[in-house]
Amino acid sequence: MEDPSEGQGLDRIDVRILRLLQENGRLSNAELAQRVNLSPATCHRRTQRLFRDGAIAAVRAMVAPRAVGRGALVMVGVVLDRSTPESFATFERAVVSLGFVLDCHLVAGDFDYVLKIRVGDMADFNRLHGEKLIALPGVRQTRTFFVMKEVIDNAPLDF
Repeated sequence: MEDPSEGQGLDRIDVRILRLLQENGRLSNAELAQRVNLSPATCHRRTQRLFRDGAIAAVRAMVAPRAVGRGALVMVGVVLDRSTPESFATFERAVVSLGFVLDCHLVAGDFDYVLKIRVGDMADFNRLHGEKLIALPGVRQTRTFFVMKEVIDNAPLDF
């Protein structure tokens, strides 16, 4: 099988480091070095290069949404009134400022954007929808999908 990192400047050790850190971002450099069979100094240099080159975007804790009162997951399809680069840019600038929006993706199909939002409950979402979402610039229509069951959420990349 062909190495998936080929052509991306990553060798098999880099890929192994990425896989291990994706699985457990709390691994110490010493543990990581041992698992990839490198000296700690070499492993540290490689990991720093992976950060510098953007192969590792960030390291952060995955907080359990229910633990902080955000157990309800909502997906919102957004249709803008115009499909122009200017209207897209204006919407994107505004949506970035909304701290409750976890993901915002420009998509092809029935919607212009799909938003991923976590709230405490339906009442919380109803308030945000009425006060913030429909007030976003250029929004013609929204369609809301309350997630009934999270089968897979934030799965690690398969590479």
